[in-house]
Amino acid sequence: MSLNTAANIPDQDGFYQELLSAHDGLSKAESDALNARLILILCNHIGDRAVISAALKAAK
Repeated sequence: MSLNTAANIPDQDGFYQELLSAHDGLSKAESDALNARLILILCNHIGDRAVISAALKAAK
């Protein structure tokens, strides 16, 4: 599997709103912790170390 950087989420605006709403009412520390948990959950779901490494490089 290779890293897909093309738009791939249906209803992108709805997803972005859902992501922002998940942070409503959280402190900076709580928001950072939510992001960390989400990243780890998604990395586990991907399960491909090469794809995750490519994503890390792309995010820099």
